Formats: sequence, C-alpha cells, structure tokens
Amino acid sequence: MSSDPSRLDYFDYDLPDSYIAQTPIEPRDAARMLVDLAGTDADPTDSTVGTLAKHLQPGDIVVVNNTRVLAARLLLKKETGGNAEVFLLEPTGVANQWTAMVRPGKRIQPGTTLLFEQTPMVQVGERRDDGLRTVTLLDDTAIEKAGNVPLPPYITETLDDEDRYQTMFAERLGSVAAPTAGLHFTPEVCQSLKDRGIELVSVELRVGLATFRPISADVIVDHEMHTETYHIEPQTWDRVQQTKRDGGRVVAVGTTVVRALESASQSGELTAETSLFINRSFHWKTVDVLLTNFHMPKSSLLVLLDSFVPGRWKELYEYAKNAGYRFLSFGDCMLVERRSGRE
Repeated sequence: MSSDPSRLDYFDYDLPDSYIAQTPIEPRDAARMLVDLAGTDADPTDSTVGTLAKHLQPGDIVVVNNTRVLAARLLLKKETGGNAEVFLLEPTGVANQWTAMVRPGKRIQPGTTLLFEQTPMVQVGERRDDGLRTVTLLDDTAIEKAGNVPLPPYITETLDDEDRYQTMFAERLGSVAAPTAGLHFTPEVCQSLKDRGIELVSVELRVGLATFRPISADVIVDHEMHTETYHIEPQTWDRVQQTKRDGGRVVAVGTTVVRALESASQSGELTAETSLFINRSFHWKTVDVLLTNFHMPKSSLLVLLDSFVPGRWKELYEYAKNAGYRFLSFGDCMLVERRSGRE
C-alpha cells in the first residue's frame, strides 16, 4: 500500500464482507457514531447518532440532503423471454430518454424492445464509449410499474421495506442512490438539535453516476468526476453564511451535502451541475464538521474524507474495524471535525 496520498493505492484498505452491513439497524438513530472532534491525536470516542446534539454546540447548523431515491432499477424481459435489467441514471434532456446501465449489455442490441408483463416498456439505444446506453421509455408509467429502488451491489439481502432506503427528509425525487448519512436521522434526533439551539436546514444534490464510478486512475488528480445537479435555496445559503459569520460550525450530513455546499462556495451558483472532485489540493471554504458513513476502498468519497482529515481516516477506520463498526450504506457512521495539513 502506498504512503503517497496522490496515489490510488493510498486509499486501499482491507474490507472483509463480514464488515459490510446488509440490513439497516433499528431504530435508525441507534447506529453507532465514532466521534473525533477534538482536533488532536487523542483516541476517538464511541457514541450513537441519538446523541448527536450533545456533540455539537448551540449556534451550529446541520445541513441534510432532501433528495429522494428514484425507483430506477427496471426488471424487464426480452421478447425472447430472457431477463434484462435497465438501471436509469439520469435524463438526457430529450423527452422520455435516459442514460442507463443495461444488463446483459453485450447481448442486447441497439433497437431492442424490453417488456414488462408483455407490455413494451423500454427501447435500448446505441452503446456509448463509456459503456452506458441511451434508452427510451415507451410507457409513461414505466418507472411506476417496473421500477424498484436500487440498492448498492454489495447489499445482497432483500430489503423488506423500501422506505428504509429513504431518509426522513426525502422530498425531491431524482437520485439513484440514497444520501446514506441521512438514513440515521429520526424526528427525535431533529428535536434534540432544536432543543440545543442547533438549526437544521436542507439542500438538494441528486446522487448520480459519480457515485457508481470507481477511481481507475493511478494518480488521484487524473480521475474525472461525472456531474451531479445541486440546488440550494437562497435563504438556506444565507443561514449557512450567517452561521459562519457568527462563529458557528457548518455540519454536513454526508458527502453529497459537502459537494453541494463547497460547489456553491466555489462557483457562487446556488443551482448548477457540479463535477467537483475534492482531494488533498482542495481549499475548504464552508464545511467544518462532517457526519459520514464508512466508505469503499479506493473511492472518491474516501479521497474526500482524506482531504477533510488528512491521514487521520486511516487511524479512524482501523479503530472502527477493531471496535466492530458496520461499514457502507446500511452501516454506522463517524462525526469528524476538519483538520488542516496533518499527516
């Protein structure tokens, strides 16, 4: 493993399948939370999300993502009877047309019509250079009829309640994956924040292809992020900026919130597409504290975390593994404060 944070191997770590949470914990706020806020090399402390307010200060502001996961996984049939799957990623801008992953991709030719219960639902278009396809929905109710909420491929257990992969803030439909740090929140957690004088606001970032695209470049800065769309209400942005001016901390619930806030800080645009790739060279402007789940090895999300707490993530991840924390989307989380220049 490399000791150079500019190299992809630096972001590798051993993640046995037994560490990957297959089912969400109940209640949501019983998820374990590794707390590392001191800004020193002291050992982190173990807590739960239910105690979040106790680890923050009056005058802080907590920002969540209010996106809702689209039932984007269409389970269909070929006219010959074989199974096919279309995973809708993002609209192309043309009516009823989407960019999608299609499986089995090599055996489905351009022009193929896919069926749901004998009804034509999707026409598959040409292959793109990146391996994706353009597809056309032939039925306005295709997503409603054939769609399933897509779980990450490392989750092999069946989810009995699909709403368990939606946050309590989920309003604005359009993501293909959940902003998983927000899955831990409950009305009780929100009330405890309010009682402590901590404001909670929401932004929108539509989780898209960037989430699924692994880093393949050996040199980190050579990685190219796909774009995702974000939206921040002007009054929300004003509250975030006022918090900074008043000396409070901005607490981002998840890496999607980080991308929205820091993109707006850089561009000055509150509604835009962002291809922001946060790594060691990034200059942070807005986020002070991050609540985030534990991420896949060699992922752009882990690179973002390393930029936030340079080098410290390795110690925290090792601690979490030894302490039996659960990893990835349905797993536990960590609450960390931004550090600068540490290795």
